[in-house]
Amino acid sequence: MRASRNLQGQVVVVTGAARGVGALLARKLSARGATLALVGLEPDELRGVAAALHGPAHHWHADVTDHEAMARVAGEVKDRFGKVDVVVANAGVATGGPFVDSDPVAWKRVIEVNLIGGAVTARAFLPVLMASRGYFLQIASLAAISPAPMMTAYCASKSGVEAFAHSLRAEVGHKGVRVGVGYLSWTDTDMVRGADQNDIMRELRSRLPWPSNKTYPLGPAVDRIVAGIERRSAHVYGQWWLRGMQSVRGYLPALVGTAGRREMRRIGARTDGMRAGLVGAGGEADEKERTDR
Repeated sequence: MRASRNLQGQVVVVTGAARGVGALLARKLSARGATLALVGLEPDELRGVAAALHGPAHHWHADVTDHEAMARVAGEVKDRFGKVDVVVANAGVATGGPFVDSDPVAWKRVIEVNLIGGAVTARAFLPVLMASRGYFLQIASLAAISPAPMMTAYCASKSGVEAFAHSLRAEVGHKGVRVGVGYLSWTDTDMVRGADQNDIMRELRSRLPWPSNKTYPLGPAVDRIVAGIERRSAHVYGQWWLRGMQSVRGYLPALVGTAGRREMRRIGARTDGMRAGLVGAGGEADEKERTDR
């Protein structure tokens, strides 16, 4: 296991920092002495998170899919704090439902925010991370390890960011930049609670095999992410059992395909015409941002 680094005085950028994983991660990193640069779409929420932190912090309003905006943020963070040691690409949105009836705008936006947004964030901050020999952590998901019906956009995006991070690690390791992938199962956030408001999605999730059918508390998951940042780990697991999923992931598509066909046959016509937008408060903020432009 890699030795832990003292976070005192480290400058950490967290995207999607207004709520959920990002907000709590900022608080826990700040408590360990880090300086925080918070990025997201909700200025008032970001301001509140920054004000509650233990040490130096500032927030930036930016869409992670906007190359120019993120390049500006990277420059301003460097100017304000003098360096960047760690970047956590955490921003994400989700939608659910059958692909054939999905809202094409919402479906595409999940790919844009989760996958392209992670890449845009890396592109903007890699020059300063190379200067500091820093660490880039891409937050992925159990959805990157195991496919699931009714989650085509989310699974595609999280599989994509996992592959992106693995490829990037091989490219920039010789320049001193370490790259990690963070995996989370269903964790108690606005996104998961928003998804559970749909009766069909909630029912399907409840029928998943243990331990993937549980909602896990946010605090312990974020503690594991903090530990991964301290060690600059290649893989960070928000729940203990996710590490074991790596050893069986090759079997999962066939298993999920068989079980998924059975479940979709069971719920049948209940999904016909099911059309959902982005879920949770973060999804609402993203939709409002695009509407206001």
